[in-house]
Amino acid sequence: MRRACALVLGAAALTLTACGTTYDAEIASDESVAAEPATTTTLPTGSAEELLPKLAEEAAQLSTLMIEDGDAAAAAARIGQYWEAVKAEVNANRPELLSDFSLNVGRCATAVQYKRSADADKASKNLDALVASYLAS
Repeated sequence: MRRACALVLGAAALTLTACGTTYDAEIASDESVAAEPATTTTLPTGSAEELLPKLAEEAAQLSTLMIEDGDAAAAAARIGQYWEAVKAEVNANRPELLSDFSLNVGRCATAVQYKRSADADKASKNLDALVASYLAS
């Protein structure tokens, strides 16, 4: 029995070592691989005074979109895009608000990811206050 096992193991070892990896340079060449489409993201344009209310409006609708199985991920992405478009201006004019804005924009994305509409509502209320504070200055 031991001898039979040894023969089987030996045959398996020889078979596995005989299987080599072959590399076909033709398959791996740039010409044979289809190019992936380029993706670009165009940020909204405008001043913080123009875009922050739009950000707040998107945030206010986020919870409803989540509850009604709407495209909440797209709304969260737009919120992030609005923020990216105005972040430098907010930082230049009111740097003390920067981390709170970033936190609540991130909270919108997290709310969508984990399907927590209450978190979206909280972020919306916070963003409303932040936008009002920024615009009042």
